[in-house]
Amino acid sequence: MNPKVLAIPGSLIREVAAKKKPSSIDLGLGEPSLMPNAAHFEHAMRYVERHGIKYTANAGEPALREAIAHHYGYPGMGRAENVCVTTGSQEAMYVALKTLLDPATDELLVVEPTFPSYVKMAKLEGVAVRGVTMREEDDFAIDADRIVAAIGERTRAIVICSPNNPTGRVIGHAQAQKLIRALEARPGEPIWLIHDEIYREQCFTGDAASLAELYPYTIATNSLSKSNALTGLRLGWILAPAAFITEAIKAHAWLTSCADTFAQQVAIHVFASDGGLGEHAAWYREQHAGVVDALERSGARFIRPEGSFYACVRLPDGTSSLEASLDLIDRDDVLAIPGVAFGPSFESWLRLSWVAPLERVREGIARIGTYIDRTRSRA
Repeated sequence: MNPKVLAIPGSLIREVAAKKKPSSIDLGLGEPSLMPNAAHFEHAMRYVERHGIKYTANAGEPALREAIAHHYGYPGMGRAENVCVTTGSQEAMYVALKTLLDPATDELLVVEPTFPSYVKMAKLEGVAVRGVTMREEDDFAIDADRIVAAIGERTRAIVICSPNNPTGRVIGHAQAQKLIRALEARPGEPIWLIHDEIYREQCFTGDAASLAELYPYTIATNSLSKSNALTGLRLGWILAPAAFITEAIKAHAWLTSCADTFAQQVAIHVFASDGGLGEHAAWYREQHAGVVDALERSGARFIRPEGSFYACVRLPDGTSSLEASLDLIDRDDVLAIPGVAFGPSFESWLRLSWVAPLERVREGIARIGTYIDRTRSRA
């Protein structure tokens, strides 16, 4: 067996989520509860009826690549040559890391707390990883000074998820500019920014920076999973400078040949539809307001989400987030994800996904608030 695979644990998020009971209030997995727009699938079926379901080019359908590049319009990344279509954003991130980083010389810097896949993907490739933790006293706001201070001699790339999973924080324009100025001032080879933009369409502040708009050495990964309730479609992309995409296509081709042809046709229709990527945005804005109200009523310390569809609540000091999560399932029938799944710095927190109907989310938050009060009273 490959020792790198043996050394990587399975997903704690999935392990906890599997304990959900039929009656549970599910605040667990980050999966939209909305139904997708059937018109996108109807278009894809008409295409299949006429053309079948053959391979596309490794990099994806030219029309889709062009549509993605045009939609975002990042400087220097506005053509089909700047896009590689992938099997979801997970593959997009894996291909980006595999293409960019040399295990013999390079190091990846990961801004934490964050989704655990970046660290596990890098370790699977034998790439050294360094984490930089944002400050709990600042509700884990993304801090450029802390990121710059953590850069080492071998750092070749920095991964930032904004809006962030799990915290819901975003990197604002001032912090983005400060980070980029520091990177541009460094001598030698450029340090790349890898921006996981998967929650871009669930953003509730006007101060959220798109790093590819500001810095030419940016690789953006994204998908339709969260924006259009299409998690199972597995359609994502890498958006980056053309010279990088040329090399990334090689890695992608040997991993999956090409993304699913039917899924690509669905995506073509999403991008061709007026407001297609934002078709669920109004629902999330309304839901966000209700969730914040419920959190304020709960009495628990929480991080006000600026984006994504997560909210995080603080457990009493000394409480194991995993034990709390399991206890909540067993005693209160609420599924929440333990913060430790997102790194040791998040041990004292729970992540709540608020995609369920609002009344169910409200009830789940109220039960968690009661659990926190009960735990505190026993201490």
